[in-house]
Amino acid sequence: MTQTRIAFRASEGAEVVVALGGDGFMLQTLHETQSLGLPVYGMNCGTVGFLMNAYQIEGLPARLAAAEETVINPLRMRATTVEGRVVEALAINEVSVLRAGPQAAKLAIHVDGKLRLEELVCDGALVSTPAGSTAYNYSAHGPILPIGSEVLALTAVAAFRPRRWRGALLPKSAVVRLEVLDPAKRPVMADADSRQVPNVASVEIRSEPGVCHRILFDPGHGLEERLIVEQFA
Repeated sequence: MTQTRIAFRASEGAEVVVALGGDGFMLQTLHETQSLGLPVYGMNCGTVGFLMNAYQIEGLPARLAAAEETVINPLRMRATTVEGRVVEALAINEVSVLRAGPQAAKLAIHVDGKLRLEELVCDGALVSTPAGSTAYNYSAHGPILPIGSEVLALTAVAAFRPRRWRGALLPKSAVVRLEVLDPAKRPVMADADSRQVPNVASVEIRSEPGVCHRILFDPGHGLEERLIVEQFA
């Protein structure tokens, strides 16, 4: 992260932020530079590098000039704790609600104010953006969503009841509220891109169209292509 900060401070007229690291560092960079409105070009120095381009210093100015831009919107999480504290955070990949004790969580799922699932017994549940659909969502057997699709993925984590419930595809405009049933006996935590909130009573999740993240990719290697490749890997 130090490299990104130094690069920006060295030139207040910067047009692009170059992030050197892995996907986690890329998410940090996007969050920290969101108020600047600058596109971010990542070069992979990590492991997977799904949001990154190949690491190669030579010819970087030409690569930046030829790069293709993808614009994504994050999710906004509004978590209310058992004590009544309200915490808001943005998530580029997903917002997850996970059990924080030895017993499975019990959740009620509301969509746009309507109760859709009275009780989900599970290790947790998450709402994912298309950009984040190949991350935790995919590991939890959720669907991969095409970039640009106006949908969100609601995915269960190790659902016990209803047996093997896999989740739902929802309109991007949907407001999802996950209500924790019996939080004293079955404590639950919320997580928005590693911003964790313990002992939640309910979590509201919606897309945030007012925030746009601009990500640059080398031609032919953008998110749309990567999402297709991932489904045939």
